[in-house]
Amino acid sequence: MSRMHTYATTTTWTGNQGTGTSGYRAYTRDHTLAADGREVIVASSDPAFRGDAARWNPELLLVGALSECHMLAYLRLCADAGIVVTAYVDHAGGTMAETAGGGHFTEAVLRPQVTVESPDMVEAAIRLHADAHKSCFIAASVKFPVRHEPEVTAARASD
Repeated sequence: MSRMHTYATTTTWTGNQGTGTSGYRAYTRDHTLAADGREVIVASSDPAFRGDAARWNPELLLVGALSECHMLAYLRLCADAGIVVTAYVDHAGGTMAETAGGGHFTEAVLRPQVTVESPDMVEAAIRLHADAHKSCFIAASVKFPVRHEPEVTAARASD
């Protein structure tokens, strides 16, 4: 049985400086991203495209979505397998190639650093990253490779 889910957001451009898009440099790329019941994200374009470096941009949001989705799938799989994760941080990155008239991501690399409760959980915890990748809705939706370079350590030494 297939279940459908829908997601609604509102993007509002806030960069009109009085003359709209009368010229490429006449407006800012500032905008907000909102969804019902959530805090507003202030965003812009990447600084390479005249954006505000202090704001989130679509490229960062995409890499963040891949990282979050992988983590959430991974934590569920660990819980189901009896692997106790006590800490998780991912220093993810993505590479985009700019082309004439546009661009595209060439890859994303997730670098999760995971701490598990005991040494006997490390090996299985490493293997579950492949399963988490298969379970991640966002990774399944992109057309570029998403690689994983996990590190798993144990919180306590062997008994």
